[in-house]
Amino acid sequence: MKKNEEVWRKKLREEISHYAQVENVHELPPIFHYWSNKYLRPKLELLGFNNVEQFYIEYIKRLCSQDRTECKILSVGAGNCDLEANLSKLLVEQGIINFLFTCLDINPHMLQRGKKIVNDSGLASKFIFLNTDINSWEIDNKYHVIIANQSLHHFVELEILFNKINDALYSEGFFLTHDMIGRNGHMRWPEALEFVNAFWSLLDDRHKYNHQLKRFEPLYDNWDCSREGFEGIRSQDILPLLLSKFKFDLFIGFSNLISIFVDRSFGHNFDPNNELDRTFIDFFAKLDDYYIELGKIKPTQMIAAMTKEQKGATKIYKHLTPEFCLRIPD
Repeated sequence: MKKNEEVWRKKLREEISHYAQVENVHELPPIFHYWSNKYLRPKLELLGFNNVEQFYIEYIKRLCSQDRTECKILSVGAGNCDLEANLSKLLVEQGIINFLFTCLDINPHMLQRGKKIVNDSGLASKFIFLNTDINSWEIDNKYHVIIANQSLHHFVELEILFNKINDALYSEGFFLTHDMIGRNGHMRWPEALEFVNAFWSLLDDRHKYNHQLKRFEPLYDNWDCSREGFEGIRSQDILPLLLSKFKFDLFIGFSNLISIFVDRSFGHNFDPNNELDRTFIDFFAKLDDYYIELGKIKPTQMIAAMTKEQKGATKIYKHLTPEFCLRIPD
């Protein structure tokens, strides 16, 4: 076995083991929701939706409402399938029943939890489960909608993945994603790190405890999350590869500096009920938006709808096109 393959298999074992017991992979601290409702949601509303679930729903409804017996939806890296279960529930509540989800994931433990979720919700007939890795995935079906929700940054073979998604997508279909596009391992590029280091020394010690790594950080550690498993393994390659393979129907890039202070590691240190904490988050959110719009720093997250062929002008927030938001590695 080649050394690179040994490393890959080790990371794969770590990834499967880590998520074997993780039931809520998207759980975020309260301060995240304070920030997202105040600063992210208004951007989304300008593009016709107010949260990620509604973004997916609007595109799925568009294809389900057309004259077809069944709208086939594939979710790549579906994990526990909690998002897919929620989407199916929302569709049914809106009177849309001509859909079928296929949930694909490499982790059998997570898919098993997914099966229980949809069985408990009475929606089992709307789901197929596929336990495989991307290399072994044989395309034997076409899909009207393909979703990758916070999963692209776990894939090593992005080129293979995007080629297969392109092959599996109907010509009129949409490839939808909400994912990371920052530096590999969710590290900060040098130009963003300058801001973080400058403000870190001004923070109270109570704000410097890393809840994920369970340690106090007197100095900010630009931690590489891809050291174990596949977290952010090729984040910085996602956007350039998408630009080379797909056309964008909608794109919104957002969040860089602020993510550090509202995400799982340090976000729990900020209380949305504390006026001083809110003031800091407000200041940093505005600073983040200002420098992203100037192009001095680049977004680390995106919400995007893509097609195989350009169908019209790309819907964007302000001037933040996918090309503008691209950060080329040094």
